[in-house]
Amino acid sequence: MAKTAYVCVECGYRTPKPLGRCPGCGAWESFREVAPTPPRREPPKEASLLPLSRVEEGEEGRFSSGLAEVDRVLGGGFVPGEVVLLGGEPGVGKSTLLLEMAKRMGREVYYVAGEESPGQIKLRARRLGLGELLLLRETRLEPLLALLERQPPEALFVDSVQTIEAGGSPGSLVAVREATGAFVRFAKATGTAVVLVGHVTKEGVVAGPKSVEHAVDATLYLETAGVYRVLRSAKNRFGPVGELGVFRMEETGLLQVKNPSEAFLLERPLGVPGSAIALALAGERALALEVQALAAKTPFPAPRRVVQGLEGRRVDMVLAVLERRLGLPLGNLDVYVNLAGGLRVQDPGLDLAVALAVYSAVVGKPLPPDLAVVGEVGLLGEVRSVMGLERRLREGERAGFSRFLHPGNTRGLKEAVERYLE
Repeated sequence: MAKTAYVCVECGYRTPKPLGRCPGCGAWESFREVAPTPPRREPPKEASLLPLSRVEEGEEGRFSSGLAEVDRVLGGGFVPGEVVLLGGEPGVGKSTLLLEMAKRMGREVYYVAGEESPGQIKLRARRLGLGELLLLRETRLEPLLALLERQPPEALFVDSVQTIEAGGSPGSLVAVREATGAFVRFAKATGTAVVLVGHVTKEGVVAGPKSVEHAVDATLYLETAGVYRVLRSAKNRFGPVGELGVFRMEETGLLQVKNPSEAFLLERPLGVPGSAIALALAGERALALEVQALAAKTPFPAPRRVVQGLEGRRVDMVLAVLERRLGLPLGNLDVYVNLAGGLRVQDPGLDLAVALAVYSAVVGKPLPPDLAVVGEVGLLGEVRSVMGLERRLREGERAGFSRFLHPGNTRGLKEAVERYLE
C-alpha cells in the first residue's frame, strides 16, 4: 500500500514526514502533503481456451502404491498430481501405512514429519524394514513449498496437515484450509502425488472445514474392524467410492489380507441358530460375511433393537416385514443383530441374510452351513434384485459355499423361510 508523502514547494524535495526546514533549499515550513501515488499494477492476463483434445490424461501415468489393497481402494494406484486425504482415529496405523507405502513404492518419497521426531520415525522404520527415507522437519508452509518447488518429488506424505503453519496457528480452520489449498496447487503444478494425513473429530470425520474434503481428489479412512484394519474410500475422483482394503496389524507392520471373506468367516460357528452368510458388495469388492442375530425375552415395556455393523433403519424395516408379512412374534423380544468381524457395511443386499438370521434365532432352527444368501427385502415381503449379483455369487463359490438363495431363484421372503426354516 502506498504511503503519504510530503514535498517541498520550493525545490521539490520529497520526504515521508514533514520537516521544519528543507534540507534541499533551506526554506522553512515549505512542506505540503501530497496524495500517495497508487501502485502500478500489471494488466490481468487474458483467459485462454483449452481444447479437450490437447489435454493429457492423468490416468495414463498411474503408478502403484506398493500395496495391492491400497491400489484397490484408489482405483488402480496413484495418479500424478492426485491429492489424497487420509483420516483415522489416533493409533489406528496411519503413519505405519505411509511408511509401508514408502517402503514398497520404489519411487522418490518425501515425508513431512510434523508430529513425530526423526528418532521415533526411524524406530518404526527399522521395525518395518525400511532402509532409507527422506524426512522434512519443516512445518512452516512457505519455506516448505520453496524447497518442494526446487526439488519436487514423485510422492509427498504430510503427517499431518494439522501441524502446518499457514496463515494461523497450526490446527486452526484457517491454517488447515490454507495448507490444503497450497498442497493441492503444488500437486497440480508439479504432478506430485500428495497424501495428507488428517485428524478426525469424535464423530469420526476429518477435522477442519468441509472445503478441505472438497479440494482433495480422494478421501480415505483407516478404521478398526476387530483385529483388522479397513481402508475405506469416502470420495474418489479416480476410482470407485466405498471400496475396501483389509489389513492386519502385526509386529512387522500392516499385512495385507488377500482373502477377506476367509478371514472374517474364520471363527464362524456351525449349526447354531441365528447365523446367516451374506454376500455383500463394498465398492467393487464382493465379500462373504456372517450376519448374527439373537432374540431374547425383554424385561422392558418397549423391546430393544440393537444393531452393529449394519444400517439400523434397514434392520428395523426387515423386522417389521417379518412381523407383519410372516407373522413372526417380535413384540415382546429384544432383537440384537451384528455383522461379525467388526466391519461396517451399508448394502441393501444384506436384507435377506438379516431376515433369515432373525427368523432362525426366533424359531431356534439353524440354516444349512453351506448356504449363502443375497437379496433386498421389500415392504411387501418380496425379494428384490441387487447390484453385482454375479460378482457376489462368484465370491460365494470361491469361499466354499455350494447353495445360494438370491433374487434369481426365490421370489419372496416367505418362500425362502419355507425352504430352509420350516
